[in-house]
Order: sequence, then structure tokens, then C-alpha cells
Amino acid sequence: MTPGPGRPAPLALTARPLARTDLLRLTTGEVSDPHALLGPHPGPAGVTVRVLRPLADAVQLLTPDGAAFAELAHEAGGVFAGQLPCTEVPDYRVAVRYGDEVHVYDDPYRFPPTLGELDLHLIREGRHEQLWKVLGANTTEQEAGRGPLAGTAFAVWAPDARAVRVVGDFNHWDGAAHAMRSLGASGVWELFVPGVGDGTRYKYEILTRDGRWIQKADPLARRAEPAPGTASIVFTERHEWRDAAWLAARGEQPVEQAPMSVYEIHLGSWRKGLDYRQIARELPAYVKALGFTHVEFLPVAEHPFGGSWGYQVTSYFAPMAALGSPDDFRFLVDALHRAGIGVIVDWVPAHFPRDDWALARFDGTPLYEHPDPRRGEHPDWGTLVFDYGRTEVRNFLVANATYWCEEFHIDGLRVDAVASMLYLDYSRRDGEWLPNEFGGRENLDAVEFLQEMNATVHRRSPGVVTIAEESTAWDGVTRRTDHGGLGFSLKWNMGWMHDSLSYLAEDPVHRQYHHHSMTFPMVYAYAENYMLPISHDEVVHGKGSLLDKMPGDRWQQFANLRACLAYMWAFPGKQLLFMGQEFAQDSEWSHDAGLNWPDARHAPHAAVRDLVRDLNRHYLQEPALWSQDTSPEGFRWIDADAAQDNVFSFVRHDTKGRPLVCVFNFQPGVRHQYRVGLPESGTWVPVLDTDATAYGGSGAGTAAPVRAEAVPWQGLEHSAPLTLPPLAGVWLRPR
Repeated sequence: MTPGPGRPAPLALTARPLARTDLLRLTTGEVSDPHALLGPHPGPAGVTVRVLRPLADAVQLLTPDGAAFAELAHEAGGVFAGQLPCTEVPDYRVAVRYGDEVHVYDDPYRFPPTLGELDLHLIREGRHEQLWKVLGANTTEQEAGRGPLAGTAFAVWAPDARAVRVVGDFNHWDGAAHAMRSLGASGVWELFVPGVGDGTRYKYEILTRDGRWIQKADPLARRAEPAPGTASIVFTERHEWRDAAWLAARGEQPVEQAPMSVYEIHLGSWRKGLDYRQIARELPAYVKALGFTHVEFLPVAEHPFGGSWGYQVTSYFAPMAALGSPDDFRFLVDALHRAGIGVIVDWVPAHFPRDDWALARFDGTPLYEHPDPRRGEHPDWGTLVFDYGRTEVRNFLVANATYWCEEFHIDGLRVDAVASMLYLDYSRRDGEWLPNEFGGRENLDAVEFLQEMNATVHRRSPGVVTIAEESTAWDGVTRRTDHGGLGFSLKWNMGWMHDSLSYLAEDPVHRQYHHHSMTFPMVYAYAENYMLPISHDEVVHGKGSLLDKMPGDRWQQFANLRACLAYMWAFPGKQLLFMGQEFAQDSEWSHDAGLNWPDARHAPHAAVRDLVRDLNRHYLQEPALWSQDTSPEGFRWIDADAAQDNVFSFVRHDTKGRPLVCVFNFQPGVRHQYRVGLPESGTWVPVLDTDATAYGGSGAGTAAPVRAEAVPWQGLEHSAPLTLPPLAGVWLRPR
């Protein structure tokens, strides 16, 4: 065989044969130190080169320019070897002939490990905060004598594997010639494969303790193959960011003292059929026009089953492939930042699916999941629970959180299902859960993990917010970690959401008996830093749309909804609204159907969208609505006890004491000459009236400024008689 110019290569000197056991390990694949047997090995008599190429007819060594200079002899089972009469390892390539076909490649077994001792130490300690830079598939270069040689460094954590091989497009999915090397107690396996670059599909082939070969996608893959494919893909970032000004400014104001109005989006169904770059051409302008400060994406990490909406993640480091490449997703984030809009992503460290090609029993044993099913399985969702107490698993998750913030410039992480992590008896009956070391129901490992994640993210990425979806009264969710809290920036106020929606669902005749549902959230309003969510969970699984929850005839439904939104924007806490609710979509959300955009063209729906736009505009202009969300000085009830009237009134104050009065009439009749206490004298100007004709209302309310009278009322020294429109909210401020 003569793949290069010149005469056929002479047969290399006979190499000392391998021991029978070593040959068996190579040919069966059960080898943890392939570099000790394959590749070049200098010795007193010369350099021995050994190559494993099963089914090959011949193997030659070539000079870098392609000339053959040595032919290796077949030793056994596809192992070819020869001894070169030189004292130093020459620069060479390998040519392998299969029949009439010749394949030329660089020998992966001539290079040192791509992970250093510090990397391995940090992995063992669980403190490698940029884990993705050393594990997974990283394109890099190695010195080869003739200069830097490009390739991909593969590395995977699989401590209980007997052997690991990398398979992919580059070796026809036969890993026999690409066995990985074990890096000892770290549990990491590594191999640099020259010539492999971006776009290459690959997996890891793992020999389990019970002798089975299994193929697994890379837990730290940067890119995943679109479903139904399950391979990982080598990927290198090339996006040129243009959001430096945004990143520099985003942390100037603490989140609890800043405005935050969030538009929650399922990217796959916001506008069906659009990819990341197409969404980037439409979404920033739409969100900007509506006045939202942030978007929140339902989980964007790879999840082959669309019906999970992203909550069953199979590749934690790869954006979902169905909408484009990782750089396409970066393009979308960049576009939003340049439009002045922050980006929050839903992050799912609470559980993962059982797919046999993903994280489940990754090396043949419970690795990422807790080995005891009483802690390692979710009874509700049929998924597996991370082993938060295992050093490397905690490191995997903490590094993943920092990865999204650093590599994709994400501004916030909304952490899903925190309650399921915190409690060992979550959704379990007696006898189905394992107490902690003190006999309690708290998952102490999960607590430590959440504290570490929050502390690490806030330290490494200033200005990034973390938001907990936590549905219980766990103490200190948003308290700093150095004060014993979990360290989140904000917590979803699930109680407010449930109470307010249940009140509004009542017929106005019966609302007086549920009045406390609207006032009770103020009892605990300052226990945490809250966000008020009306999320995707409220418009699925038969719950209907937000509009559909409202009682009464068609006009009353829209009026109730408008009042509901104004109450939400006025109440202490940041707010989040799921897509479609901004134009009062009639139907329940379906990820398959997408949003019903034609609704938005009809007058009452368009009017709701105009109201949301104006709510956000007034919200940003009124610091009273956000600057003291977490301070008792920022809120005072005017009258919390007008149950028979179905009326609520309160005042919001900014940090300079400037007031904004908010009055809500949740019954369908107009209330004339309804006296309301006011915190100041002078003229008060209506800022917002959800019953205005521009929003599809009756226009029956107080439209002109009103003069505060020196009539003490409701504990205040001044008051004024107002005309309260039906099923509506009115905001007033002093002129």
C-alpha cells in the first residue's frame, strides 16, 4: 500500500509482543489504560508503535507530507506493531487499508492528557466551576512536531465503568480503535482525537460492571442532535457578542428595588415554526412594545419529548436543537439584550428522565441519581432525582447553572420545583421516604446544593437573579446564604396566585365571603422577596385560559380580567405573565397548536393588550410600584375590610414617600360617591382606569381629577368621593 509518494515502506523492526492478557484487554475493549499499550513508546532499542485497527488488511506509518516510511506487522486481533530504529518519537501519521480503501489519520495515542492535575483535583473536590471546559467535547490543539494539530478532547465522568470508548461519525460508530484512558480516582476518562471537529456526532460507549456495552449521550455536550436522534454533537462557540453595555449595567440596582415585569414564553409555540434567529427578528420588538422588562423562557436545555415543555432534560448543557444551534440561541439572547430586555431561563435541577441513552444509570450504576429509590425517584413524574449529596453531581449542577449565565449571558435562572427538592417526603406516603440523619423530612443535601448554586452564580455573574418556584412556607428562601438562607433573589408567590385567582373565579355575589383571599397575602408579603406569577401552569391541563376563569357574561369576563391584571401590577412584588394572556387568548394553551394570534385582532382582545402595554408603561414610571416591594413602608391598606362592597383600596409609596392610590371594585355595579381616604391633600389625577372605553370598558368611572377634602376617612386625614366603575381598578396620584 502506497498512500503517499515514494516507494513502499519497509517493514518496521519486530516489536516485542504484548502479553497475552494485554492483547485480550485491547481486543475485547476492556482496557482502562490504552495509552500504555497503544501509540509510540520509546525504549533502549528504538520507538515501538502499536495501533489497534480490527479488520484492517495493512497499517503503515507516514511522514507528515504523506510518504510511507514504515509498515507495521499484524500482531493479533487487529493489533499492528513495529519498532522504529530511532531514539525519539518521530512525527507520523497512520494509514490503514481495508481492501481497496485507505484511511489516513493522526494517532490519538501519542498525546498527553488534556486535563491537568488541578482540573482533576477540582473535580474530585466538586469545585470545578467551569466544568464544561474540561469535560465533554472541547475542540482544541495538541503539539505534533509539525505544529499544532486540531482535534477534539473528549472527557467523561464514569467512575464505575470497566472501560469507555468514544464512538461517532469519525469511526463509523465502532469504538474499538478509540478506547479512552482512565484518569484514576477522579473517575474521568479522556481521549484526544485528532481531526475531529465541529459538527461531528458522537456518544460514549461504556462497559458496565456487569459486562454490558451501553451507549450514552455526553452529559456535557454543547450541542445535541435533533430528535428523534439522540447523539451529541461537537460544537465550538463563534458568536460575537454585542451586549457589553447591557451586561455592565444590569446589576446596578438590587432586583428587589428595581422594576421587573416578565413575559413568560414557550419558544417552540410562541410563533409556531420559527427558529431562534427568526424569533430574534420578532420577539424583541414585540416585548419592547408591550413594555416588559424581561422574558422568561420555559426550559431551553435539550428535551426530545416536546410534551414535557422542557421539564424532562436529557442534555443539560445544550440548547434545544429543534430551534437551531447554540450560537443561534446566543443570537436571540443578544438581540433581546440590545433591545434592553433581560433574559431568564427556566432551569430544572429537580429531576431528569429515565431515557436509557441519557443520564439514567449512566455508567451502569446509579450515578447522577440517588441510589436509594426513596430518594432517587419522583413518584409523581416517573423521573429520577439527582443525588445532591454526591460531590461530582453537585458540581455538575452548579457548573451547569454558571454555564448558562457565562456562556449564554443569561440574566436569571428560575429554578423549577424547589419544594420537591427540599422535602424528602415530597408526594410520598409514610414508609416511602427516608428521613435525614436527624430524623427530619428536610433534604439537607439539597439545601446545601441550592445554597452553593446561588452563592456561586451571584459571585461569578454579578447582576444575575435566581428565582425559586417554591410552593411551601420554607423559611429563608430569599435570605442570603451567609445568614442561613437558600440565597435566591426572588420567590414565586404561589399563595398570592392561588388566592387571587380563586377569588376572581367567584361570582361577584359570593366574593364578599372570600374577601380575605385577596387580603391574606399581605400577612406574609415581607417574609420573602416575591414575584407574582400567572404562569403557564395556570392555563393548561383543563384549567382553561385566564379569560375563561372569569365569571359572568362576555363583557364581564373581559372586565374582570382587566381588573385582575391591574391588581396584579399594583400589588407588592414583581410580576410574570404567560404568553397569550396579554391579549386574553380565549383557549387554553397548547404547545402543539401554539398561540391563537387571530384572537389579538379582535377589539376586546386588542384592548387587553393595550391595557398590558399601559400597565407596564405606568409601572416603569411609578417607582411606588416597585422600589419598596420588600419594605412595609411601601404599602398601606386604605380599606382592607370592605367585603360587602367587594372593594379593595391601598396606597403604594416610593422611597421618597410619594404615593399612588389604587382602588378596585370587584362587583358589576357602579359605585357613586364612594368615599376613599387619601394620604395627601390637593388634587389627585387618575393614572389608570381599566373601565376606560379605550380598553373596552363602560367609561362610567371618575375620569377627571378629584380634590382631596379635609374629611378624615379610613384612618387618613383627607378623602374624596369617587365614582368607582364596575369590575375595574383605578389608580390615582397627586398632581
